[in-house]
Amino acid sequence: MSVSNVPFLDLITPHVELEQELTNVFHHALHTAGFVGGPAVENFEKAFASFCTTRYAVGVGSGTDAVRFALMASGVCAGDVVVTVPNTFIATTAAISQSGALPEFVDVDERTYNMNPMKLQEYLERKCTIDDAGRLMSRRSARPVTAIVPVHLFGQMADMDPILELAERFNLIVVEDACQAHGAQYFSRKQNHWCTAGTMGRAAAFSFYPGKNLGACGEGGAVTTNDEAVALKARMLRDHGQARKYYHDVEAYNGRLDAIQAGLLEVKLRFLAEWNQLRQQAAAGYGDLLDSQIGVVLPYQPMNSKPVYHLYVVRVADRDGLQKHLAQAGIGTGIHYPIPLHLQKAYAGLGWKAGDFPVTERAADTILSLPMFPQITREQQERVTDSILQFLLLKPELAIA
Repeated sequence: MSVSNVPFLDLITPHVELEQELTNVFHHALHTAGFVGGPAVENFEKAFASFCTTRYAVGVGSGTDAVRFALMASGVCAGDVVVTVPNTFIATTAAISQSGALPEFVDVDERTYNMNPMKLQEYLERKCTIDDAGRLMSRRSARPVTAIVPVHLFGQMADMDPILELAERFNLIVVEDACQAHGAQYFSRKQNHWCTAGTMGRAAAFSFYPGKNLGACGEGGAVTTNDEAVALKARMLRDHGQARKYYHDVEAYNGRLDAIQAGLLEVKLRFLAEWNQLRQQAAAGYGDLLDSQIGVVLPYQPMNSKPVYHLYVVRVADRDGLQKHLAQAGIGTGIHYPIPLHLQKAYAGLGWKAGDFPVTERAADTILSLPMFPQITREQQERVTDSILQFLLLKPELAIA
């Protein structure tokens, strides 16, 4: 890679900088045989709960495990409907399905790409009915609607106040998918203070996939909650349903967080606030450099939101052309996500069609994720934005209103 190339993501630099501390974790595991559970996992859980300002954190094997266990521990049952968005990674809906529930969708906000509370209200009021037992039933599937999973996409929290108000009104569980939002904040007008991702629902799910703001050197995840019963159930679900060793209250899963990964995560957690701040500075840098560029829609940050920019996502009319142009200039990019979930082959049997969620579909055709990582330099950002400007000057007709 030439010095002028800009990677989409740099996972090498932070690990080299922390190499000795990370290596020490592995050496300690070798000398103590501490591979599964034990102090390494417990210490990380306490540290991560403190970071998130929750009472409990339960380390699990992946972000998908985290969403599934959070739902099941919070009371979602087989046959239920869980409402989420089609603009997310399939792990969100896979976890819903794996919990025995059925995902149904509402569209996202045009500016934030997160769940649109007005669309959620429309779904609950117009696409559901109350049965004789007082249960909220989906007209589409004739199943009880029991939960909402707002996804804090790209590192920015969903508009939680109205979502929680609707959940209270319709007696629904809220489980946050915070897999991309470690440390993001939202000012709740109802609570009159800043809330951290993972603290506002009955439970929340985090992923520690390597590319996340807090990433393991492999797979990992966590469930956060302030509810002791939810934490206890999540611990059982991750460990074959054991309340204590060889005493199985339920049949469950092998979804434990690896002790070595927990140790590595505890080291990296100490730097997460600083890394998030660097991402925020980089996002501001992109904003300065692209602010006057006609044809680029920049990320929208509401006044009551402090995103942590897991991804920096812009919109352009000829997204594929721009991505090809940047690749030819040695600049890495990503598309998150090119096919909305309701149009994925995996969900063809659910009967959704093009046009059902137009905001999500427009975004899928035009979004492009630019290079974003804590160590990105101003020079690298200028290389990116100069290349974008060069492309737009060649195609002035591509401006997006």
